[in-house]
Amino acid sequence: MDSEIQYELPGLIRVHKSGFVERLQGTETSPPSPSGDPANGVASKDVVLGDPASKVSVRLYLPSNAAAEPGKKLPVVVFFYGGAFVVSTAATLIYHRYAASLAAAVPAVVVSVNYRLAPETPLPAAYDDVFAGLKAVVAACRPDGAEPWLATYGDVSRIVLAGDSAGANLAHHTAIRLRKEPIEGYGDEVRGVALLYSYFWGKEPLGGEPADSAVRGRFERSWEVACDGKFGPDHPYINPFSAPQEEWRQLGCRRVLVTTGELCWFVERSRAYAEAIRACGWDGELDFYETKGKGHVYFLFNPDCEDAIKDLAVVADFVRRC
Repeated sequence: MDSEIQYELPGLIRVHKSGFVERLQGTETSPPSPSGDPANGVASKDVVLGDPASKVSVRLYLPSNAAAEPGKKLPVVVFFYGGAFVVSTAATLIYHRYAASLAAAVPAVVVSVNYRLAPETPLPAAYDDVFAGLKAVVAACRPDGAEPWLATYGDVSRIVLAGDSAGANLAHHTAIRLRKEPIEGYGDEVRGVALLYSYFWGKEPLGGEPADSAVRGRFERSWEVACDGKFGPDHPYINPFSAPQEEWRQLGCRRVLVTTGELCWFVERSRAYAEAIRACGWDGELDFYETKGKGHVYFLFNPDCEDAIKDLAVVADFVRRC
């Protein structure tokens, strides 16, 4: 390995002058469980969806009771994992565990979509990848779809986008894009969008955010690496509040869930998001849930604690109502 380091995002990645990218988290993975996970009975498998021109790699999750009622369809959660756009995959252990738990809790078919990571492939590649993932899921849920789990059990009329941190950012922008670019034969909205501990930021502090330039600079540097400097800290990709209200009103879904933690780095952004969606004239239902005393995506690292179980129940209940 080249020992000369070009730059580092502490705790995330270390980029060497040779171009080698060393990932410092998100590398602990879990294989799929085609026969069912002993912990919750959820079966999982890695598949490729889409046509030859736009193949999308995903991990599918099917709850154990999917076939309990012949002909019954389940909601489909299209899930986007987090990781600041630079780490993690659908196979990353914490995300595999969360997606399986969500599939069991709803119950739902969960599709965890892989997307290309920066800095090798900077944004907007991830936005394109997850939108292609949504289109591929819609196609696969049709009766003649090529993927049997989705064709048999997936209810194409009950698709929910969900994601945590950077994945929540992706979910928001996918819903915005869907309204602008309807999917042929499907339409321009999903049933719901669940934004979990969303990764949004901006040049100026919002509410009680830290004003210290060193603190804000670390987040700005992370965003700069994710997009290779193409989009500034107030671009709508990272700061949706810079987009016109008309765009917010066009959010392509009927329901939105926003969850956050009192000690999350981005809590002020999540609170402001909930306020903005209420104020913009969007014609839909909003749920907001904040966990006291908890930091950013704590539930991924301590999934069995009481608060994490409640957090999961909130998301599962939201999906069931969509």
